[in-house]
Amino acid sequence: MDFYIYDTSLRDGAQSEDVQLSTPDKIKIALRLDNFGIQCIEGGWPGANPVDNEFFEEIKKYSLKNAKIAAFGSTHHANFKAEDDPTMKALILAGVPVITIFGKSSEKHALDALRVSPERNLELIHNSVAFLKKHTECVFFDAEHFFDGFKANKDYALHVLKNAHKAGANTLVLCDSNGGTLPSEVSEIMHICRQELPDAVFGIHAHNDCELAVANSLAALQAGASHVQGTMNGVGERCGNANLCSIIPIIEVKLGKKCLPENMLTQLTATSAYVYEVMNMKPFARQAFVGKSAFAHKGGIHVSAINRDSTLYEHIRPEQVGNSQRVLITELAGRSNIVSLARRFGFHLDKDEPVVKGLFHELKTKASLGYDYAAAEASMELLLLRKLARRGVRNFFTLKSLRVLETKDANGNPLAEATVAVEVEGVVEHTAATGQGPVNAMDIALRKALSSFYPKISELSLRDFKVRVLTMGQEKTNQKPDLFSPGNEECSVPHVGTASVVRVLIESSDAQGAWVTVGVSYDIIEASWQALADSVTYKLYRDEWRSHSKKNDE
Repeated sequence: MDFYIYDTSLRDGAQSEDVQLSTPDKIKIALRLDNFGIQCIEGGWPGANPVDNEFFEEIKKYSLKNAKIAAFGSTHHANFKAEDDPTMKALILAGVPVITIFGKSSEKHALDALRVSPERNLELIHNSVAFLKKHTECVFFDAEHFFDGFKANKDYALHVLKNAHKAGANTLVLCDSNGGTLPSEVSEIMHICRQELPDAVFGIHAHNDCELAVANSLAALQAGASHVQGTMNGVGERCGNANLCSIIPIIEVKLGKKCLPENMLTQLTATSAYVYEVMNMKPFARQAFVGKSAFAHKGGIHVSAINRDSTLYEHIRPEQVGNSQRVLITELAGRSNIVSLARRFGFHLDKDEPVVKGLFHELKTKASLGYDYAAAEASMELLLLRKLARRGVRNFFTLKSLRVLETKDANGNPLAEATVAVEVEGVVEHTAATGQGPVNAMDIALRKALSSFYPKISELSLRDFKVRVLTMGQEKTNQKPDLFSPGNEECSVPHVGTASVVRVLIESSDAQGAWVTVGVSYDIIEASWQALADSVTYKLYRDEWRSHSKKNDE
């Protein structure tokens, strides 16, 4: 490998204020990172807390394919000898092949934080590294606050590195602990360090307080470092750490170097999503390389161009990192967006075809009313397929009547009751259900009505429900329009106070994946029903299409 990837998601990443990892969580992430091809995974600080202690015991039960586990700690306390220090003992007892310790490389930090003399600090670093080298195969030294310390006292910061190197540290990791260094400074300082210690191996550990952690890491690598530390998705304390989900593809694609096993880069997006899931964090849509929006195209000119050549508006092929291109349908869309989206579903259309022009007009109208098809791609797909009258999108059910009542039970708790009548293949089913809120009641009642016809409806799960009040311009008429009839774009709905138009987004899922549907109305129940009905229809459509495809393959 050209570069050594050291992941500290389980320790530095876990210091993020919105991350709480249990031992099973840490094991899951470690195994996924190992499978992805990360060379070193920092598990935590032995002796610091029960979770870290349990992790080091539990991870021994697994045979890792690619990664070595590292334990993290500090230099020994000034009041102890290295061999008597509790931190040193805990690091050794962790029983891992790599130990990483940090020491103060800033004279100011030695004086003010450790409250020891600069000379004593050098002794702590040398003695700690030398002692640990007797008990483990690999010791990394993290030079904490190195860049700030270097700028304040160059000679002292270099003495710190030389002491650690002389004691046997395998890699000297320069830390931008406060995240305030510029890439040009990182590059210049790294060159000086290499001149002073030409036979040393250097690494970089950058924080993101100036949004420069990735840039600083790359500057260090291009200036001669071969070891880079960071976290998946850039999680970490304050503004986070260097984002390995950006660093790794830049190394492999942009620099043409290797840091992963062969053909593993395509697993990057899935690995990123998995770590988000285990950490119980919402993925960042605009995250480079792996975000949902990283290769999403909205403007019609852009889409027209990528239909001819995707490289015109994409710096890499999204498939290289396991992501995919998305064409969004919004008020900014052109007919090229529709043609591109249709192609994704197997339809080869020309943007001058009447059906494309008609769909374009309909989408513009709905967008002006508040429909967000960029966020609700399942509703967009259904709209497109219904317009084209192809690929199995039929009326799985027809609503005959809907009534929702809001009451309170004997204890004063809100209680919603929904009564639904739907027609399926000429048969009318009439059901009622109570639920926690009107949407839950409608969902239960609709499922009851459809379950005998479509048993797989039980697999459907509603994961999220979002309501947004829309302000769509000044009222043009006092008449409330029919939002769901064509030709209503000349009137808008009163949006002042309780008369506002609302947009409802429902995220649903089954074992095959997740999807989002949308509804819009001045009536929140109506908007919710639209999104719910689309969600159920999309589930039934996908199941039927998969069934037909399987039969055709056989």
